[in-house]
Amino acid sequence: MEVRYTDVDYLVFSDAASLMASGESPYKRSTYRYSPLLAFLLIPNSLIHRSWGKFLFSASDLLVGLFIHSILKRRKVPEDLCLYSVMVWLLNPFTFTIGTRGNCEPIVCAMILWIIICLMEGNVPQAAVWYGLVVHFRIYPIIYALPIVMVLDPHVFQSNQKPLLENWKSSQGKPKSSEGCGEFGIWTALKRIFTRWRIMFGLISGIIFLSCTALFFCLYGWEFLNEALLYHLTRTDPRHNFSIYFYHIYLHYELEFSLMEKLISFLPQLIVQLVLIFCFAPDLPFCLFLQTVAFVAFNKVITAQYFVWFFCLLPLILPWSNMKLKWEGLCCMLLWMGAQSHWLFWGYMLEFKGKNVFLLLWLASIVFLAANTFVVIMFIRRHRYSPVFRQLERPSSKKSE
Repeated sequence: MEVRYTDVDYLVFSDAASLMASGESPYKRSTYRYSPLLAFLLIPNSLIHRSWGKFLFSASDLLVGLFIHSILKRRKVPEDLCLYSVMVWLLNPFTFTIGTRGNCEPIVCAMILWIIICLMEGNVPQAAVWYGLVVHFRIYPIIYALPIVMVLDPHVFQSNQKPLLENWKSSQGKPKSSEGCGEFGIWTALKRIFTRWRIMFGLISGIIFLSCTALFFCLYGWEFLNEALLYHLTRTDPRHNFSIYFYHIYLHYELEFSLMEKLISFLPQLIVQLVLIFCFAPDLPFCLFLQTVAFVAFNKVITAQYFVWFFCLLPLILPWSNMKLKWEGLCCMLLWMGAQSHWLFWGYMLEFKGKNVFLLLWLASIVFLAANTFVVIMFIRRHRYSPVFRQLERPSSKKSE
């Protein structure tokens, strides 16, 4: 085919795994900018079969479907709604194409959903272990740290008592999500921040992350640190991508970007993240979904594989949405897919036909950002705000005296 089915990243993963299998550094493969754990998982590519990784990623796809069903059942969502929600992931051509093309994102999605399950079960230490691991594996889940810490509320997680889940039936008739804003004010959050579970989560996840980082730094030195971690914090990609920043980066790639320019590019992303967190943190799956969409939409580099990050969270919020498939839901789908297809057309004209359409491609990126913003606003307006956990009754002031 003119556009190869196997993702070029899969070839990079395979080459890095082959180097690791022969006792060399995976970073000898140019453009390998991932944790050595990924190369380690794909060593069977060179020992068993070159498609091992694709089977592994596809199995992770199925595992994500299982975890989605498990999370919804824990919140007492009716079986038919559970199945429809799981189908949104399993039967989505985009998501299973990503795995079968050889992209590792399904593994990350499965780990994030497992963290949510651990929190719902009140197993904070295990959630912290997996969180530290997933942030090492793929740095972007660091954005989930604050909402997770806020969910570990002292009025929910007390001693060894298992937190009570807010189920689907009891959330019917709850106020819309906009009324949830302020329940976790910034000052209230700061006053409650140092609790047993929050300190435990921070310590364990930090130790896991730093241990993995230290281990691979000892093995592969600064090359690992620069390629796997620091590169993603300072990444400026001149190649065309969905981001509205790509054209500016392309025009000024030979120049050193000032600190002010770097801060300005992060500022909208940071502001949107903080607003979403402090408005919706108790409704954890919904908060993570909004965060991820916003993070991807405002990022300096956006590729199609990033969309999987929020597609795995979408089924977790659908049962609480008042949005009807006809017409609002259909409108959102067509708008998002249309904006993406519009961008892909100009990307194809540039990449395969050699046409000078950079300006048109940049305008398509602006349209795509507008489409993502519209979809986020629609989800917020139609969502039934439902915290994951019920608040335990607080002792009255008289009793506490």
